[in-house]
Amino acid sequence: QLQFVESGGGLVQPGGSLRLSCAASGFRLNSYDVGWFRQAPGKEREGVSCISSSGYTTFYSDSIKGRFTISRDNAKNTVYLQMNSLKPEDTAVYYCGAYYACSDRPDRYGYWGQGTQVTVSS
Repeated sequence: QLQFVESGGGLVQPGGSLRLSCAASGFRLNSYDVGWFRQAPGKEREGVSCISSSGYTTFYSDSIKGRFTISRDNAKNTVYLQMNSLKPEDTAVYYCGAYYACSDRPDRYGYWGQGTQVTVSS
């Protein structure tokens, strides 16, 4: 099955950190830009960050800029999202998807996984 497997979520206190992983299963990531999205209960899926296939270009939403860092290791077929200074409003299920060019439109992406839950609470 061609999809991502997201992991690394959990419960963390405000101000804490988590590192999410997004491993491609059944396909190679080399040719794709990869985006991290999140979806909170009752809200639409929103773009968080995206990284180009080479890793040289990255994009961040204003809400997480300066706190999150996206990276990738094509040899390991995996993309990462380092999340620091977490806030309660970061609570959501985090997903990653692949597309040929970074976009903030989730409907353009494919290979969605099941997501990983991030909960920021004291």
